[in-house]
Order: sequence, then C-alpha cells, then structure tokens
Amino acid sequence: MKRYNLLFVLLLLIFNVTNAQKKGSPAADFSAIGEAKTKIENTVPLVIKHLKEVSEKENDPSILSNGTSALAKEYGKVELEWRLYRGNMNNCILNNSSKKAKKCMEYHNSMFRGTLTNYNNYITNLTRKNGYLGVEGDTKFELNPAEVTTKLSESYFNGSDAANRMKGTQKKEFLSQTTADDNALKPFNQITIE
Repeated sequence: MKRYNLLFVLLLLIFNVTNAQKKGSPAADFSAIGEAKTKIENTVPLVIKHLKEVSEKENDPSILSNGTSALAKEYGKVELEWRLYRGNMNNCILNNSSKKAKKCMEYHNSMFRGTLTNYNNYITNLTRKNGYLGVEGDTKFELNPAEVTTKLSESYFNGSDAANRMKGTQKKEFLSQTTADDNALKPFNQITIE
C-alpha cells in the first residue's frame, strides 16, 4: 500500500512541475510586447503616406513637412512612454509583493493606455475623411489602445506569476527580455527612411 502512495505522490509532483513550466513559458508570456511594438511602428508609414497624398493634392509641400514634424513629436511621446512603461512594469514585479505588484502594474498600464489613446486620437483625426486637411478617404490603423494595453497587461501579469516561481538572477534574466533593444520602438527617423 505504501508503494502506491509513493507512486501517486511522484506522479502528482511530475504533473505540477510540468504545468508550472508550461504556464511560465517566457516566449508565451511576453509575445504581446513585440506585437504592440509592431502596431505602433506601423502607424508612421500610413500617416506619412496620407500626408504625401494631401500635399500633392493641394500642391503644398509644407503640409508634408509640417505634418511629419508634428507626427514625429507625437510619436516621440509614445516612444518615451513605451521605454518608461517596460522598465516600470519590470520594477513592479521585481520590487513588490504580488499584491503590490498588481496594483503597481495596473497604474503604469493605465498611464501607457492614456498616452497610446492620445496618440491614436491624433493620428485618427489627422487622417480622417473630411478632417481638417480635407482628405478623401480614411486610413485604417491596426492600433487599438484598449486591446493593445489589455494584452500587455495580461502578458505582464502572467510574467509576474512565472517570475514569482523563480529565484534571484533567473527572475532578472527572465524579465530583462522585455526591456531588450529588440522590444524598443524604432526611432522616428529610422521608420521614415525604411
């Protein structure tokens, strides 16, 4: 009878370890960061294309140059907030208990959502049909601030759960992938050249 109990305990332990590894998979946890980065960056060429069309239609090159400068400024705000957001979310996870970490992450997520919403409103109004530049068609963006920040929030909450099962340096290495250069937004000038 004792052999069966020992076998049952071993099987239960193996099952729990396997599930913990699946749940804490770094690749699955932080994929939303790369998706958000791509969606934000993809807005720039669409707005520039729109500005070129209006500029050519109105035969006024200042529309393109002034619009590009204004867009660069707005994109710069998102770029700065994106860098701060990723660092703050990591600090929430590394420096707090799970309860405090959740509150901390919710706060920074709402801050980033606000910045992204402002940017989305700006580019949407700039490219809207019958907008103040007199455009004939709407430009469609894949950027939905609520959807993007919800996915990011879920990703970081899952990452926090996974990190809580790790020790010291392993936890830092796991979270460092979110602040890696690959996940930084490309500079505005680099996007406009591509």
